[in-house]
This record gives sequence, structure tokens and C-alpha cells, in this order.
Amino acid sequence: MGAHVTLSCFSVVDHYPSGRHPGHTRTVERFYRQLLDECLLAERLGYDTFFVAEHHFHEYGAIPNPAVWMAAAAVLTSRIRLGPAVSVLPFHDPRVVAEDYAMVDQLSRGRVVFGAGSGYLAHEFQGFGVDPATKRARFDEALEIVRRLWRGERLTLAGTHHGLCGVELNVRPWRDREIPVYVAALRREVLYWIGRNGLDAMIVPYATVDRFEEIGDLVAEFRRGRADGGHDGGEVIVALHTHVAESDEAARAEAAAAFDLYVDTRLYARRQTYEDIQRSGLSLMGGVETVAEKLRRLAEMGVRHVAALYNFGDLPTALARRSLERLMGEAAPRSGVVAPPAGADAGAP
Repeated sequence: MGAHVTLSCFSVVDHYPSGRHPGHTRTVERFYRQLLDECLLAERLGYDTFFVAEHHFHEYGAIPNPAVWMAAAAVLTSRIRLGPAVSVLPFHDPRVVAEDYAMVDQLSRGRVVFGAGSGYLAHEFQGFGVDPATKRARFDEALEIVRRLWRGERLTLAGTHHGLCGVELNVRPWRDREIPVYVAALRREVLYWIGRNGLDAMIVPYATVDRFEEIGDLVAEFRRGRADGGHDGGEVIVALHTHVAESDEAARAEAAAAFDLYVDTRLYARRQTYEDIQRSGLSLMGGVETVAEKLRRLAEMGVRHVAALYNFGDLPTALARRSLERLMGEAAPRSGVVAPPAGADAGAP
């Protein structure tokens, strides 16, 4: 096989409190435990990474500090990588971020993948008292500090937003390794900047473009930036809402209501129904053959890593788990572009 696609899992951890959403009874504690079970399942099935989102002050997401949940996942798993998607750096002291994720990297024996972003939700900036106009400068400064601390530097600097005087981590990443960093992008021009600076990227095309075919344009813009910056290689993780069923009709019956709830209750999401997203093609929701074909088309566009947003809208746990099983066990092999998962347990349920 030539170039292949890697598959990962991604949960926004969108929560629906019963007081505001009658009929939805899943508690935060239960959701955390379900995610741990699904992370274990993803490991058995051979997924590469399990990502969880960071969100604050709204039911849009129930994990304010991914490092805490990842620490629990680290001691239950042994192979699957773990990552935030993303750590919103303008809201945090970069010294604490560097310490938190270095600890998780030690607990997991080198399995942390660090997704980083500058944030985009107005209520989160308001909640932290951060001016959104400063987010780019805050992000750039914080990311530099985090990466230099991970490398073992003793930092003294007077930044615009952070001042450090002889700071050095007492806990560094496992075996002093370089933790992979993926920077989130919601705009095409940001992808160019990420590539030019020699970094890797993470995108949710649903929020950026209008049609499935345009995903290739986003990857090309990232590659152009890498080339202009004199950098070889590089990777874009493409996150797509995913539900794999026996047929397109079954996928609609199982996932349409959950997806519509997810969009309807999001503060800033694009208002697209399940039918809208089927017309745009910006998902991996459908029957096994439909999803296999989309994986082939993504590979043709140069996509090498797909993260499945698999449990949106309070989708019943059994359906979310079955979708992960079908994606890796049926759609991936039929696509012909997904490499056999390393370390997967062929007897997984």
C-alpha cells in the first residue's frame, strides 16, 4: 500500500443537562466514565489517538481541563495516544500547561499528542476576562513558552503577556521526548501560517468550508506553507462528524436527531441539519460503503489522518460504540487506504 490514512477518535464531550433538556439523563460523571470505556474500546480496535475537547462555562463541552481526564485514561490504557483538541492557550498560564501535560506524558509513557488553539467562543473569553483581540499574540507567546519548557530550557523572559524568571520544569515529558504539537485552524490562511512555521495542523472542515471537495484545498494550503517555509512533511488532522451504520438509511435513522440536537444547541455552530451536512458531504455519516468511498476520496486529497467526531448530540452509547466498530472493522478495510491498525485486538466486541 502507498500513503495511507490513520484513524483517531474525537469527542467534544457536549453535555445536555436534564434541567434544560428533558429526557436527557446522562450525568457528567457518567459521561466521563463512558468516555473512558470508549477510549478502551478505541484502543482495542486499533485507533491511533483519542482526543477530547476543552470547553468552559456552557454545556457545549464538559471537560474544562483535558489533562485531568487524560490522566485517568492514561492509567487504563497502554497503547492509544491521548490528546486535547485543543488546549486553549490564551486562557492559561503556559507554565501550568507545560507541567500538566508533561505529567500526563509521564503517566502514559510518552503517549500525549498536544492539540493547541487560540479559542473562538465569545462566552469563554468573557468568562476568563480575556480580550479576544489579544488571542493571537497570547497564543504565540504561550506556545513558545510551553515548547521551550518541555525541551528543558531554563527560561527568563519578559513577554507581552507572561514574564518568567529562571523557570525550569521539574517534570518533563517522558524520556525527554518531543511531544507532537497540532495547531487548530478555522481559516484557510491560518493553515498556511501553521505550515510555514513548521507545525502540524488540526481542522474541522464543517466550520471552515462549504463542500467535501474543498478539504483538499485546505490541505494544499497547508502544504504550500510548509514548502514556503522550507519544511518537509507535516500532517493535517481532519476531524469529521462520523456515524457508520449498515446503510445510509440506517445512519439517518440512528444519527439524524442527535446531530440536529448537537447543532441546534451549539452557541456558534453553523446551523446545518443532518440533511444539510449530507448535501455538503462534510461528514463521515452513512453506510459502510459510503464511508469507505469517502475515506478513499480523502486519501486522494492528501489527507493522512482523520479524527472521527463520533458521539455528538447525546447519541446513545451503544450506537456510538457500534459506529466505531464499523468504521475500523468494516469501512476502513473496504476503503483500501487505511493501514491495518497496529496492536488492534481482532476479537474486540
